[in-house]
Amino acid sequence: MNRQRVWDLPIRLFHWLLVASITFAYISGTLGGNLIDWHGRAGFFIVGLVVFRIVWGFTGTPTARFATFVRGPAAIRAYLRGEWRGLGHNPIGALSVLGLLALVAIQAATGLFTNDDIAYQGPFADWVGKDLSDRFHSWHALLQNGLLALIAVHVGAIVFYLRVKKENLVKPMLTGWKAADPAAARAGQYAPPPAARRGGGFIAFLVAAAIAGAAGLAAAGALLPPPPAAAPQPASAAPAW
Repeated sequence: MNRQRVWDLPIRLFHWLLVASITFAYISGTLGGNLIDWHGRAGFFIVGLVVFRIVWGFTGTPTARFATFVRGPAAIRAYLRGEWRGLGHNPIGALSVLGLLALVAIQAATGLFTNDDIAYQGPFADWVGKDLSDRFHSWHALLQNGLLALIAVHVGAIVFYLRVKKENLVKPMLTGWKAADPAAARAGQYAPPPAARRGGGFIAFLVAAAIAGAAGLAAAGALLPPPPAAAPQPASAAPAW
């Protein structure tokens, strides 16, 4: 066996920052109180992370690009028959990645419009009105359960690969390297499609980071117009005496 480079540094940073952000958002949202504002800030940061991953999925290194790992039914059938060989996400893992990204994005987006009638109001809650904002609050709580279930499936798959297939999926996400079969590598089974062999340079990273930062600031309401000035109060009449 030899080593193959599988995950670039931006992907690894994204992955572990997302894990930490979701964990913090869940704990702070559950405890509430003074932490609820930090729960909202974690949501803004998660929006930026998801946007970064989407941009990096088109401009990043081969294994990070959607063109490399998002495949059709034929690739899924080949994987289930044990005929798939490659680096990065397998065809089933690709579905998990897309599902997690979509659900995290929707979960974070609903939080921007929600309010809890006590201590927190999303930056866009006033845009949709109180009734719809209350619905967003309910959807936000409901989606949390779905997200936790999908995360549990994701972790279960990691444990399955470790215990049954004797393949550690966590280590490559820490180091960036994975053991690969030299025969498969020589046969080109690890080679990405030609359209995905370029990308992932420093300029691409700066562009993705800039877009992600702008998205996080926009989610926090930084681009909203300032609230209208309060109307001046009429002077009280002087007492007759």
